Amino acid sequence: MANVENRNERKTRIGVVSSNKMDKTIVVEVHTKVKHPIYKKTLNKTTKFTAHDEENTCDIGDTVEIAETRPLSKNKRWRLVRIVEKVK
Repeated sequence: MANVENRNERKTRIGVVSSNKMDKTIVVEVHTKVKHPIYKKTLNKTTKFTAHDEENTCDIGDTVEIAETRPLSKNKRWRLVRIVEKVK
């Protein structure tokens, strides 16, 4: 029964809010470093996630933590867990 313990572990990401123009929705940019498979050079990769923000609390530039969830709309598959750091 090892699968029962791992069932509720969902992916989480920490990123920066790049847009909050939509109602109850934010766009979060997550930066990762990837090593090129042939040339071994480290590349910066940016991925944009659309996340659900129920109270519209996030501002552009905030560092937030998001987690996977069921599909909420056509593009939203993430939800806001917490605001790590507010923008100054």
